[in-house]
Amino acid sequence: MRSMNLRPELLPPPVGPRRLEEISGEIERIADLIARGEPVDDAVAAFAERTGHAYTALDFAEYDGWRGLEDFAREAARPARPKIPGITRDELVELARRILAADPETDYYLRLFAANVPHPQAADLLFHPPAELRGASAEAVTDAALSHRAIAL
Repeated sequence: MRSMNLRPELLPPPVGPRRLEEISGEIERIADLIARGEPVDDAVAAFAERTGHAYTALDFAEYDGWRGLEDFAREAARPARPKIPGITRDELVELARRILAADPETDYYLRLFAANVPHPQAADLLFHPPAELRGASAEAVTDAALSHRAIAL
Protein backbone atom coordinates (compact mmCIF):
# COMPACT_ATOMS: atom_id res chain seq x y z
CA MET A 1 0.00 0.00 0.00
CA ARG A 2 1.30 3.44 -0.93
CA SER A 3 1.95 5.81 1.92
CA MET A 4 0.30 9.18 1.98
CA ASN A 5 2.00 12.48 2.57
CA LEU A 6 1.39 13.85 6.02
CA ARG A 7 0.60 17.49 6.62
CA PRO A 8 3.44 19.46 8.25
CA GLU A 9 1.97 19.44 11.77
CA LEU A 10 2.08 15.61 11.73
CA LEU A 11 5.75 15.42 10.83
CA PRO A 12 8.37 15.22 13.57
CA PRO A 13 9.40 18.77 14.43
CA PRO A 14 13.04 19.55 13.74
CA VAL A 15 15.30 20.10 16.72
CA GLY A 16 18.03 22.67 16.32
CA PRO A 17 21.64 21.80 17.11
CA ARG A 18 21.82 24.22 20.04
CA ARG A 19 18.72 22.72 21.70
CA LEU A 20 20.00 19.21 21.04
CA GLU A 21 23.33 20.10 22.64
CA GLU A 22 21.65 21.69 25.66
CA ILE A 23 19.41 18.69 26.31
CA SER A 24 22.23 16.21 25.65
CA GLY A 25 24.34 17.98 28.25
CA GLU A 26 21.57 17.76 30.82
CA ILE A 27 21.03 14.05 30.08
CA GLU A 28 24.74 13.38 30.54
CA ARG A 29 24.80 15.44 33.75
CA ILE A 30 21.93 13.46 35.25
CA ALA A 31 23.44 10.14 34.12
CA ASP A 32 26.73 11.18 35.75
CA LEU A 33 24.97 12.03 39.02
CA ILE A 34 23.41 8.57 38.99
CA ALA A 35 26.76 6.89 38.25
CA ARG A 36 28.30 8.71 41.24
CA GLY A 37 25.41 7.67 43.48
CA GLU A 38 24.27 11.22 44.09
CA PRO A 39 20.62 12.28 44.53
CA VAL A 40 18.89 12.93 41.21
CA ASP A 41 15.20 13.39 42.02
CA ASP A 42 15.31 17.18 41.74
CA ALA A 43 17.33 17.11 38.51
CA VAL A 44 14.99 14.54 36.92
CA ALA A 45 11.93 16.53 38.03
CA ALA A 46 13.37 19.76 36.60
CA PHE A 47 14.19 17.99 33.31
CA ALA A 48 10.65 16.61 33.15
CA GLU A 49 9.19 20.05 33.80
CA ARG A 50 11.32 21.63 31.05
CA THR A 51 10.56 18.93 28.48
CA GLY A 52 7.05 17.79 29.39
CA HIS A 53 8.17 14.15 29.46
CA ALA A 54 7.70 11.87 32.47
CA TYR A 55 11.20 10.43 32.62
CA THR A 56 12.51 8.58 35.65
CA ALA A 57 16.06 8.19 36.95
CA LEU A 58 16.15 4.77 35.28
CA ASP A 59 15.67 6.40 31.87
CA PHE A 60 18.90 8.34 32.40
CA ALA A 61 20.83 5.49 33.97
CA GLU A 62 20.13 3.05 31.13
CA TYR A 63 19.49 5.19 28.04
CA ASP A 64 22.77 4.25 26.36
CA GLY A 65 21.90 0.55 26.51
CA TRP A 66 19.21 0.89 23.87
CA ARG A 67 19.60 4.25 22.15
CA GLY A 68 22.12 6.95 21.60
CA LEU A 69 22.38 10.25 23.41
CA GLU A 70 21.25 12.22 20.35
CA ASP A 71 18.12 10.07 19.95
CA PHE A 72 17.23 10.52 23.62
CA ALA A 73 17.82 14.27 23.40
CA ARG A 74 15.75 14.59 20.21
CA GLU A 75 12.88 12.69 21.85
CA ALA A 76 13.06 14.92 24.94
CA ALA A 77 13.10 18.08 22.81
CA ARG A 78 9.91 17.12 20.98
CA PRO A 79 6.40 17.24 22.47
CA ALA A 80 5.60 14.37 24.82
CA ARG A 81 1.91 14.12 23.87
CA PRO A 82 1.45 15.96 20.58
CA LYS A 83 -2.33 16.51 20.21
CA ILE A 84 -3.29 17.56 16.70
CA PRO A 85 -6.71 19.22 16.26
CA GLY A 86 -8.69 17.73 13.41
CA ILE A 87 -6.50 14.67 12.85
CA THR A 88 -8.31 12.29 10.50
CA ARG A 89 -8.70 8.53 10.50
CA ASP A 90 -6.64 8.36 7.28
CA GLU A 91 -3.83 10.30 8.93
CA LEU A 92 -3.91 7.97 11.94
CA VAL A 93 -3.84 4.97 9.60
CA GLU A 94 -0.76 6.42 7.93
CA LEU A 95 0.90 6.91 11.32
CA ALA A 96 0.10 3.29 12.20
CA ARG A 97 1.57 2.14 8.87
CA ARG A 98 4.76 4.05 9.52
CA ILE A 99 5.01 2.64 13.04
CA LEU A 100 4.45 -0.92 11.87
CA ALA A 101 7.02 -0.43 9.09
CA ALA A 102 9.63 0.69 11.68
CA ASP A 103 10.04 4.14 10.15
CA PRO A 104 13.14 5.93 11.49
CA GLU A 105 10.77 8.31 13.30
CA THR A 106 8.67 5.50 14.83
CA ASP A 107 9.08 6.83 18.39
CA TYR A 108 7.61 10.19 17.47
CA TYR A 109 4.83 8.71 15.34
CA LEU A 110 3.92 6.37 18.19
CA ARG A 111 3.59 9.27 20.66
CA LEU A 112 1.53 11.16 18.08
CA PHE A 113 -0.74 8.17 17.43
CA ALA A 114 -1.24 7.46 21.15
CA ALA A 115 -2.01 11.11 21.95
CA ASN A 116 -4.71 11.31 19.31
CA VAL A 117 -6.76 8.16 19.91
CA PRO A 118 -8.94 7.35 22.94
CA HIS A 119 -7.42 3.91 23.58
CA PRO A 120 -5.22 4.12 26.72
CA GLN A 121 -2.80 1.42 25.49
CA ALA A 122 -2.54 2.36 21.82
CA ALA A 123 1.09 1.19 21.68
CA ASP A 124 0.03 -2.28 22.84
CA LEU A 125 -2.47 -2.50 19.98
CA LEU A 126 0.46 -2.05 17.60
CA PHE A 127 3.22 -4.04 19.31
CA HIS A 128 1.41 -6.51 21.61
CA PRO A 129 -2.02 -6.81 20.02
CA PRO A 130 -4.83 -8.92 21.40
CA ALA A 131 -5.49 -12.16 19.48
CA GLU A 132 -8.10 -10.57 17.22
CA LEU A 133 -5.61 -7.94 16.02
CA ARG A 134 -2.53 -10.14 15.50
CA GLY A 135 -1.37 -9.55 11.95
CA ALA A 136 -4.12 -6.97 11.43
CA SER A 137 -3.80 -4.08 9.02
CA ALA A 138 -2.99 -0.54 10.06
CA GLU A 139 -6.62 0.29 9.29
CA ALA A 140 -7.95 -2.38 11.70
CA VAL A 141 -5.57 -1.31 14.48
CA THR A 142 -6.54 2.33 14.00
CA ASP A 143 -10.23 1.49 14.07
CA ALA A 144 -9.72 -0.45 17.33
CA ALA A 145 -7.83 2.49 18.82
CA LEU A 146 -10.54 4.94 17.75
CA SER A 147 -13.48 2.79 18.87
CA HIS A 148 -12.31 2.45 22.47
CA ARG A 149 -14.70 3.90 25.01
CA ALA A 150 -13.85 4.21 28.68
CA ILE A 151 -16.10 2.35 31.04
CA ALA A 152 -17.77 4.61 33.59
CA LEU A 153 -17.38 3.24 37.11
